[in-house]
Amino acid sequence: MKTKRILMSIVGVMIGAVSVGFFKLAAFGVDPFQSFMSGTNQMFPINFGTLYVIVNTILLLFALIFDRHYIGIATFINLFLLGYVVDFSHQTLLAIFPDASMLIRIPSFIFGFVALCFGCSVYITADLGVSTYDAIALIMANKWMIGKFKFIRIMTDVACVILGIVLFILGKGNISDIPAFVGVGTILTAFFMGPLIDFFNRKVSGPFLERK
Repeated sequence: MKTKRILMSIVGVMIGAVSVGFFKLAAFGVDPFQSFMSGTNQMFPINFGTLYVIVNTILLLFALIFDRHYIGIATFINLFLLGYVVDFSHQTLLAIFPDASMLIRIPSFIFGFVALCFGCSVYITADLGVSTYDAIALIMANKWMIGKFKFIRIMTDVACVILGIVLFILGKGNISDIPAFVGVGTILTAFFMGPLIDFFNRKVSGPFLERK
């Protein structure tokens, strides 16, 4: 069972990382946390992978203070590898589809969204740690008992989108560039990612983990 959990943690994080590359190729806006990261990157223009490590280290302190249960192997894979895998997957997809048309962008968004939710579900269910961002909603739902995870996740996702836009503007980014990371895809993700992760937890990841 422990081996299965470890594999689920690794596979789940990698699926999530690659899915963000598809989000970026689709250019309908990235997922809420990545929109926050885009705004932060505009404010602090350093290598994205390095910035990802810095931001997640700060969020890690939150989880360490309030519930260390959510810190594990998946947390550190997210912390040190995810940003670089996102960069690699995005650059690879751009090389394959340098001028992606709507026929490529729409399926890329759909695949990216579903894959991201599935990847999150897989490593959350493995219960060997989650990303520092995922830990926030889980702590608020399971530790502080504020509400159900799927609704708390909507709240944190919306907050990320708003913060991303504010930081992008404060970083003197062009307002016309905001739709590149905050678009219809971001809004859909903010409101439906939590419920879809919950669906995969109940129907796919949970049953798979329990299966002998």
